[in-house]
Amino acid sequence: MDEDPTILYVQTHGIDEPSKAATPFYLATAAAAMDMDVSIYFTMHGPTLLRKDSSDLTVKEGGAPISSFIDLAVEIGVNLLICQPSLDLNDLAMEDLIDGVQMIGGAAFNDLAADADAVISF
Repeated sequence: MDEDPTILYVQTHGIDEPSKAATPFYLATAAAAMDMDVSIYFTMHGPTLLRKDSSDLTVKEGGAPISSFIDLAVEIGVNLLICQPSLDLNDLAMEDLIDGVQMIGGAAFNDLAADADAVISF
């Protein structure tokens, strides 16, 4: 039996560029609904999207909050992974982030990327 395809999305943009924030969650949710194994890795400014206090952030005025995209992705089984040095870059700690985020190191990221059927960066 073939394994489910795996996709690794890499999110580098954060709350400073909300227009670039929702698409990875949307695509990851769609892939998970297609029975793919899906993870989003947050690096550079990406971890700021996962702050507990950024739940009202929207892509555009009057639009759905990005937190609704995140909640749907988590609900369907998308793994949220975070880079430790990027936490430091953004003056964040794991306690500042929403529940369900897993920290991984560079070696683990490289293993995931090498094993994934696709790696897509935003």
